Amino acid sequence: MADLFDTSDSAVDTAPRPLADRLRPQKLSDVIGQDQVLGPDAPLSTMLASGSLSSIIFWGPPGVGKTTIARLLADETDLHFVQISAIFTGVPDLRKVFEAAKLRRQNGKGTLLFVDEIHRFNKAQQDGFLPHMEDGTILLVGAATENPSFELNAAVMSRAQVLVLERLSLADLELLTQRAEAELGKQLPLTAEAREAMLEMADGDGRAALNLIEQVAAWQTETKLTPEQLGKRLMRRAAQYDKSGDAHYNLISALHKSVRGSDPDAALYWFARMLEGGEDPRFLARRLTRMAVEDIGLADPQAQAVCLQSWDTFERLGSPEGELALAQAVIYIALAPKSNANYVAYKAARKSAKQTGSNLPPKHILNAPTSLMKDQGYGDGYAYDHDAPDGFSGQNYFPDEMKRPVFYQPVERGFERELKKRVDYFVKLRTKRDS
Repeated sequence: MADLFDTSDSAVDTAPRPLADRLRPQKLSDVIGQDQVLGPDAPLSTMLASGSLSSIIFWGPPGVGKTTIARLLADETDLHFVQISAIFTGVPDLRKVFEAAKLRRQNGKGTLLFVDEIHRFNKAQQDGFLPHMEDGTILLVGAATENPSFELNAAVMSRAQVLVLERLSLADLELLTQRAEAELGKQLPLTAEAREAMLEMADGDGRAALNLIEQVAAWQTETKLTPEQLGKRLMRRAAQYDKSGDAHYNLISALHKSVRGSDPDAALYWFARMLEGGEDPRFLARRLTRMAVEDIGLADPQAQAVCLQSWDTFERLGSPEGELALAQAVIYIALAPKSNANYVAYKAARKSAKQTGSNLPPKHILNAPTSLMKDQGYGDGYAYDHDAPDGFSGQNYFPDEMKRPVFYQPVERGFERELKKRVDYFVKLRTKRDS
């Protein structure tokens, strides 16, 4: 009887291998997608052609080839490949990795150190890489799913080039599927529509796509499955969304800009994407209210009230019914007339206040509760607006040292069109009074 714990090469070779392992590219030209870094004139190709590969940070979502490309770079440059994960590696482990790399270098062999999830290392751990990068002990290739400019030290960033890897397109995933079918020696039992639905389930993740393909290929069926039949057998992959990471900021930016761009359909889509990802509806309620104040303002004063009412309705109804009230606010503010005149005026007033913060109000608008203040001229010459023609005195209310500025410039949209008429009216009266 064969030894159950046999670890010889023959035993390992005959063990079943996952499809993803069997289809692992053997050279960089086999990598699917990522032409922006691997194309003829792309950064990696240029580095390899010139023989000057530098440290690299790959930034991109899971399943797009970060580990595979790093391994192939080591092959291309004849470097020893070492892979670690920031999640499972501490400072003692890093010391061992660096010591081994030093010995390797003394023996004439360089080391490509691939660090998965490098953004999870703290500042001290990241600082530990610097001397070994500078003296050539290691060539660092890091993989990050979060924005490196936020997560990595400036010192590490200055010594490495950031290359962005993108989600695989449906065309990329179709090519991957064709390679898988060639490896398996059979076609997947899916209609064209079901095949596309399966690839959409992968959500741009090549590894997830191969796992789905392997499941589907194992099914015994005499007819091709429809999308409905496929949906019953496979669970849709959860969308990539980190409430504290890039996806959070990217999607709220997309929602805000869709509202600003008066596109209710796009706004609803990004709103729904965030909810599906598990975003806190209260965060969305707050941001919608901010949009109403910042991008609509007085062009539609009701927009702010609608957002606050929807927020209050959500608090009273709770989930999931309360989200419908927030969706109503999304549609309303997307279709509302837009103006940032209030926002611009506020920022301009704050800037002016900072520059002229020591200037006193003109004496004629100061109260004079004491005789000393009256002797100093407080309140002298103040014109009571209700006694003036048209209820408007046209007096100056800025400090005497200031030239009268103009902060608020309403737009010709929505309710602000009416406010512009009022502003112009008072400008005309002020000019008349001055003359």
